[in-house]
Amino acid sequence: MIATAANKVLPSQLAVYDYPCQGNQIQPEPLVLLHGWGSDSRIWQTILPELTKHMHVMAIDLPGFGQSLPLGQDVPLEKQGIEHYLDAISAVLPTRCTLLGWSLGGMLATMLTSRYPERFNSLITIASNGCFVQQPNWPCAMPAQTFDEFFQLFQQQPALCLKRFHGLQCRGDKMERSLLKTLRETFNHAAKAPNDSCWRRGLELLSELDNREALQSLKVRGLHIYGGADQLVPVAVASNIKALNPSQQVEVLEHTAHVPQLSCPKQLASIICTFLREGRYHLDKQRVADSFSRAASSYDSVARLQRQVGQRLIEALPSNYQPDQCDAFKIIDLGCGTGYFTEQLAKKYPSADITGIDLAQGMLNFASSKRDMPVTWLCGDAENIPLADNSVDLMFSSLAFQWCEQLPVLASEIVRVLKPGGLIAFTSLGQKTLFELRESWAVVDDYVHVNHFLEASNWQSVFTKAGMVFQDFETDMCLLTYRDLRHLTSELKGLGAHNVNVGQNRGMTGREHIRKLVSAYEKFRNPQGELPATWEVIYGVAHCHV
Repeated sequence: MIATAANKVLPSQLAVYDYPCQGNQIQPEPLVLLHGWGSDSRIWQTILPELTKHMHVMAIDLPGFGQSLPLGQDVPLEKQGIEHYLDAISAVLPTRCTLLGWSLGGMLATMLTSRYPERFNSLITIASNGCFVQQPNWPCAMPAQTFDEFFQLFQQQPALCLKRFHGLQCRGDKMERSLLKTLRETFNHAAKAPNDSCWRRGLELLSELDNREALQSLKVRGLHIYGGADQLVPVAVASNIKALNPSQQVEVLEHTAHVPQLSCPKQLASIICTFLREGRYHLDKQRVADSFSRAASSYDSVARLQRQVGQRLIEALPSNYQPDQCDAFKIIDLGCGTGYFTEQLAKKYPSADITGIDLAQGMLNFASSKRDMPVTWLCGDAENIPLADNSVDLMFSSLAFQWCEQLPVLASEIVRVLKPGGLIAFTSLGQKTLFELRESWAVVDDYVHVNHFLEASNWQSVFTKAGMVFQDFETDMCLLTYRDLRHLTSELKGLGAHNVNVGQNRGMTGREHIRKLVSAYEKFRNPQGELPATWEVIYGVAHCHV
């Protein structure tokens, strides 16, 4: 299919190829593929059958490559900057999708994701560097002299240049000979195509792009895949990308060169699909904070489960707990919300130095204005607690940890902040939580509508491995009932605990979908005429022995 880009900067025509999903989709949004320099969308033909088993896939030929026309001629080619490429590609992208780019395509995908983060679920790059050519403080790239020599060869003998380029893409790969044959047979037209000045401009852009700032500030979930034998993008760049932005994931494929989509398509597709499946339930921490901030004034009025669970945890704490130390007895309420249980802690331990910590500034503002007690209020993330090492005697946290995705990071932070022998008492939610709502939405569509919760055994094993010794660990099934589905969803909204996953539907939910949801949930209605909602609550009390 040839799609005409409605580009407000430059009129252009980009070739867009559509490949429907052939199996069970792991996400409703399409996966869009961007190829690299010196090729076109045919570079994906080997991996496409693997990807379309699980996804709707689209591929785009970059301007002047494959079947795509050059960018508009009202701006001279030498003045067509990266913004013209980005605008042309953006104009033919779906409203929301996942971007996967290889080599130059990966660098363009990174810039697009950085510029329009709201349009992308995830970013995946393959054999793509922060800077393709070495820059100050970025040595893991192609030396400038090597690139200049390559560029000059392309201008003088393009066919020979591309022949050598194909060899470099395959060198060191376990499938080197067959890869080289595939590349040369697939792109045998290239001896003529490079005369098009678009190829030269694309090569210039490759040398000019610097994605270091974009990668460092990237909020969208990302996976960056590298070949251990890549001759064009040094594998050492994987650690550099991770250092730039620890939230981004990196993967190295051993004995693989620059074209893993041809060398190991099944392995690569498996890595991509696993990443995307996990990403459906990825939590946007800022949206979590904003959601709870908005719910601060309504939270206490609808927090019936939270009150029941938190009260049980308060009662599980020893009344006479006072470490044998000269320092002040330090307690933190991690995920303190409106400060309801922070106040209970202050009453139970009147001589303690208490700090309430929450991700949502709106909750802290409400707590500080409503709770008349000497408490320090701090805005912070449980996965990055804003306190010194070995500074806390007792940590209390009720129904907050389920908003943490990186359990080992959470556990290590708890151990870091607790003093040796310090006590942690927490509750969280288990996998069976809201299963009725999850199953009912599954009848309606493939989007994520209910937050994902981990199995209880995960909490116990990860915390134990981090150095905590449990004196109590149990789960309890709490069943709350509602008049109708609106009653349930209104309560979730009032708590600020509604869906904030990456895989949610960002558009409006239509009446037909709501009708199907209500109908599907009806099968759970009990003999008393009420709709139940299950909450699997995890209770844990442990000492830090690190």
